[in-house]
Amino acid sequence: MLDKYIEELKPFVTELFKDDSSGHDISHLERTKNLALKIQEKEGGDKIVIGLAAYLHDIHRIMQNECGKFVSPKDSLDKVREILSHIDLDEETKNKICYCIEYHEHYNWNRNNVKDLNTLILQDADNLEAIGAIGIGRAFSYDGAHNNPMYIESIPLKTDDDYNESIEDPSTIHHFYHKLLKLEENFNTPTAKKIAKERTKFMKDFVKEFLDEWEAIK
Repeated sequence: MLDKYIEELKPFVTELFKDDSSGHDISHLERTKNLALKIQEKEGGDKIVIGLAAYLHDIHRIMQNECGKFVSPKDSLDKVREILSHIDLDEETKNKICYCIEYHEHYNWNRNNVKDLNTLILQDADNLEAIGAIGIGRAFSYDGAHNNPMYIESIPLKTDDDYNESIEDPSTIHHFYHKLLKLEENFNTPTAKKIAKERTKFMKDFVKEFLDEWEAIK
């Protein structure tokens, strides 16, 4: 049934995301959905809720691109419900999908208290997309699309601040320190933690090489 729902929604979602160049494109949605379902197979949760929430979780990013200012996932829920109206889905399931989307960026390591398994799985899948080789590529794509520099060496690199989605980091490398390098210890499920370990090692090696090369050409 989930595959049927995705096929029915695909034309609307593809049209909405067709011009994205920030790493929040349709391929990101597909990968996040696939990762979320891989985690769900091991950890439980509602397959339809998780799959559809993953497929629609970044609509706020498109709204943000259009208005030029921060848009929270909560602000996208009217649009999410409009898209969901194209499939035969009961109201309770729609509410669960919207809950996942609204809270998937509320990280417990920022002293939030998200306990819903469906939401935690979506968060894990989305964060897996933010690390490893794909995560590196997406980070630079995002900052390139927003005219942010790769690195500003005059600003200290530190990991002790809480991460806030509404505040842009000064450079891509600062984003690694502010959020991406902190994720490994903050995944919710055992399945995601296992995947994250290898992806984080690759990412740490990349950041070290980047900074070594940066220093070498000064």
